[in-house]
Amino acid sequence: MPRARYKTIVDAFASDIASGVLPPGTRLPTHRKLAEEQGLALVTASRVYAELQAMGLISGETGRGTFVREIALPLSHGVDQQAAAAGVLDLNFNYPALPGQAELLRNGLRQLALSGDLEALLRYQPHAGRGHERACIARHLADRGLEAEADQVLIVSGAQHGLAATVMALLKPGDVIAVDALTYSGFKVIADAHRLELVPIVLSETGPDLDALEKLCRKRRIKAVYAMPTLHNPMGWVMDLPWRERLVRIARDYGLLLIEDAAYAFLADTPPVPLRTLAPELTVYVSGFSKNVATGLRVGYVVAPVHWVPSIERTIRATTWNTPGVMTALVCGWLDDGTVARLEAEKRQDAMRRQKLARTVLAGLTVVGHPASYFLWLPLPEDARADQIATALLSMNVAVSTADAFAICSPVPHAIRLALGSLEIKALHQALNKVQQVIGNFVF
Repeated sequence: MPRARYKTIVDAFASDIASGVLPPGTRLPTHRKLAEEQGLALVTASRVYAELQAMGLISGETGRGTFVREIALPLSHGVDQQAAAAGVLDLNFNYPALPGQAELLRNGLRQLALSGDLEALLRYQPHAGRGHERACIARHLADRGLEAEADQVLIVSGAQHGLAATVMALLKPGDVIAVDALTYSGFKVIADAHRLELVPIVLSETGPDLDALEKLCRKRRIKAVYAMPTLHNPMGWVMDLPWRERLVRIARDYGLLLIEDAAYAFLADTPPVPLRTLAPELTVYVSGFSKNVATGLRVGYVVAPVHWVPSIERTIRATTWNTPGVMTALVCGWLDDGTVARLEAEKRQDAMRRQKLARTVLAGLTVVGHPASYFLWLPLPEDARADQIATALLSMNVAVSTADAFAICSPVPHAIRLALGSLEIKALHQALNKVQQVIGNFVF
């Protein structure tokens, strides 16, 4: 088929979708039917749909067909935006804060200003952080059941930077990484930037299926596993000890690096021991102080086996040189005086209150989540489309995330994630009522 005709068909579809002739949710002809109607080869009809899908105009769903997407909704569904628009009730991002935290910062800065070490904070810091600050974080981890020497702790500019530094230091473009079929959207961004191939671990109702991981390891040369065993984002799972022990056995059998993301682990009360405790020689543990203290504090840490520390340290030097001294000193002061522990306890209670509210308001809907987490996963009924629901909510000034941002699998499930930690309780109640109303309108 001449290229001009192929492009003409693509352009005609695009025009009809943009003008509303083909409204969102329209089921398009099968590939074979399109080929018959247009007098095309089947492979060319498939190419037409592939290009429309690449343009973000349609989505193919196994067993259901090919549908027109809701193009009024940004492809990112808001999860990559830094802040919601004015007046929008933001259920996209979690930036949990407690009353009085601004005053806490003010007092903390006053204390810092009175310290005798202030001038040192204006100079370059060691790339992995000053020794006493690395030791401070090691003590904090020991209180949470994770033993690490100070020279195994590297201070970074937030957990996201810690993940990026780990990937850049220990993996090469083209490496194959096993990740949960629904996973943290920020790791997808890192993998794309570093040209890693992500392969999905099938999910069961209770967590990642390790039988599926073993099959992947037998079929592919898997280099690493990215995991969130303690309070998974977006599903809220806390994996039990036998699951963790089996994952470690698989990692040892196949020589895998384990990247353990513990950004939300503080919300889980007395979870099983981290992967890092079970397999310190092959696990890199990454977390920070954005969620348990404040998102503006871009201070995080990586705990790695000693033999990997120099590589990660070089990457810190190449990317940020060192963590800002003032912020690190502030955080370490709060670790030493118990402020961080108090904030973590208060935020666990706050998250539980929000979860209880959400489950009450959303009664009758299927919800997946941990009772002390700041997010909920809502699988949608079979006939409901996530993009249409997200668009309808956006028209009512409520921003939510669809599964697109989190999915490695295909087809992408029709589900939405609700971040519960960014709104005042009254506004959260209002936003959740709108979610219940919109989903009910689409389903019933």
